[in-house]
Amino acid sequence: MITASIVTYNNNLLDLEGILRSLLISPVQKLWIIDHSDTFLGLEDELQEYMRKDDEFLKHETRGFQLKYLKQANLGYGCGHNLALRQAMDEGSQYHLVVNPDVWFGAEVIPALWRLMEQDETIAQIMPKVLFLNGSVQRLAKLLPTPLDLFGRFFFPAKLIAKRNARFELIQSNYDKTLNVPYLSGCFMFLRMSALKDVGLFDERFFMYIEDTDLTRRLHARYKTLFYPSVSIYHRFSRLSYHNWRLSLIHISSVVKYFNKWGWIYDRDRRLFNKRLLKHLKTNSEE
Repeated sequence: MITASIVTYNNNLLDLEGILRSLLISPVQKLWIIDHSDTFLGLEDELQEYMRKDDEFLKHETRGFQLKYLKQANLGYGCGHNLALRQAMDEGSQYHLVVNPDVWFGAEVIPALWRLMEQDETIAQIMPKVLFLNGSVQRLAKLLPTPLDLFGRFFFPAKLIAKRNARFELIQSNYDKTLNVPYLSGCFMFLRMSALKDVGLFDERFFMYIEDTDLTRRLHARYKTLFYPSVSIYHRFSRLSYHNWRLSLIHISSVVKYFNKWGWIYDRDRRLFNKRLLKHLKTNSEE
């Protein structure tokens, strides 16, 4: 069984149209929409109307597709997905997709990731190639960050940290080969449920941002967490926290919590995981 969850915040049905269409043509059997809205936009009413009248939804509902809407106090992105993950676990889901509302993809994506998981039980998480609307690649497979990697983006001119940022974002990989990466974006996380039971769900101390870094590294410590460029998705990526002071403060707060948890200067796993991946990239480039 494959399940999925989307956490929304002040979204309407139009915002979700792309991801809903994508999930309907996939093997996903049940979708949770966790609504954290603090204004009344009528998403629940819109979804009820959609489920009653949309021909595409009704066609897939007959094959067993289910959509469940849940309203939850806004306690953070990870908290919202954890609500769905716990219910999915109780219902026997084997794989779960954590996905953003601003993502969409073709019918081939989920089956390809599913086959990969079925072939190798050591894989806990997969992220496909992520594209901007113009088709260029979003660099969302990364090394585990140092304080300079994350704070530098907020406080230093881009030219000053360009070389370091290129290393952090694995530009040398060209994003054209499958890699076992310790930090994958939370915009699309295809997850093995048994691995989540092993390492735990999202750390709810992170209200928003960095919760994906934290979860991927915990999975990476025991399993493979793959960047898989053979299939691709589209993501309307906006980097809002770099332009909105309130979101910037939330982002910085999460960064501080992350390094308080894992270490500011000394982080054994960061050193080990990053060194192993960079060595792999160097070896492959020399072949």
